[in-house]
Amino acid sequence: RYFIDWKNDVDSYFTIDATEGTIATNELLDRESTAQYNFSIIASKVSNPLLTSKVNVIINVLDVNEFPPEISVPYETSVCENAKPGQVIQTVTAADRDLSPAGQKFSFRLSAEASNKPNFTVHDYRNNTAGIETRRNGYSRRQQELYFLPLVIEDSSYPVQSSTNTMTIRVCRCDSDGTILSCNVEAIFLPVGLSTGALIAILLCIIILLVIVVLYVALRRQKKKDTLMTSKEDIRDNVIHYDDEGGGEEDTQAFDIGALRNPKVIEDNKLRRDIKPDTLRFPRQRPPVEDNTDIRDFINQRLQENDVDPTAPPYDSLATYVYEGNGSVAESLSSIDSLTTEADQDYDYLSDWGPRFRILADMFGEEESYNPDKVT
Repeated sequence: RYFIDWKNDVDSYFTIDATEGTIATNELLDRESTAQYNFSIIASKVSNPLLTSKVNVIINVLDVNEFPPEISVPYETSVCENAKPGQVIQTVTAADRDLSPAGQKFSFRLSAEASNKPNFTVHDYRNNTAGIETRRNGYSRRQQELYFLPLVIEDSSYPVQSSTNTMTIRVCRCDSDGTILSCNVEAIFLPVGLSTGALIAILLCIIILLVIVVLYVALRRQKKKDTLMTSKEDIRDNVIHYDDEGGGEEDTQAFDIGALRNPKVIEDNKLRRDIKPDTLRFPRQRPPVEDNTDIRDFINQRLQENDVDPTAPPYDSLATYVYEGNGSVAESLSSIDSLTTEADQDYDYLSDWGPRFRILADMFGEEESYNPDKVT
């Protein structure tokens, strides 16, 4: 009997007939992953299984041309704007994953759709290499930056395999010696001679201008807001409240009349805006008050002076004078007309004010009529 000495998973790719000893494949083989298999086969006697022998078997997987050749250089190259016709810009070679036999040949050509375009061509050197050559006198990045060149590569094995590889050709700016200076995309939109530093300087200037404009607009808005707030805080539009009842005729600080005046008018022309004066009059010197002047005449004189005074308080203010007028029971409370001595005083009228003023009438009445012993 024949059987395989199983040692690893590689042995599962093959099987053997126990009677005939025929070796066959059990799975599909791939030379590109495993090119050789090595395992052992054991033979034993049917009548006596202890009598055995072992032999090593090496199986080499033959190559089949199943993979097409591919370009071995990078798929992207460049061309100068000042290139001349017939100039070689790239040399290409091919690579095949199959086991290339001796004398393997690769051929290079353009695809059918690219053969009619007058931009680039392929020159096959017949030594498994080819050159990409220009067919125009100069290229412009502004018109077209990238060119796509389809390249067909074939091998000489059986069956023949071929592939189409698309190469990307980028147009760059070069100096007179053919040295590439710039291939960046943004360089297309820059004029000749404008460096990256100049571009950065221009961008910084634009940013600074934008910042200045934003700050200017912000200051204008802040100034306008402050003006509105100042107009709202005008003292003429506010309500002034005094929670003070005052201290009588001697309290001159209970109410500040200065808040009712217009500060601008006082500073400019000292004229009142609440009434329209007939003629412009200036304050005049007040004549001295005589000693025997009646208090009513004095008050009338002061009222007349304030009516024609342009710097006087507004007409809706309240001026208070200590004069009760004629007809008062107590007469005037002023001490102007008071007698000089208490002896001249006459208090007989106190007896007419009722029983509540009896004691006061007795005290200020005739001296002989007052007896403290009689006071209850």
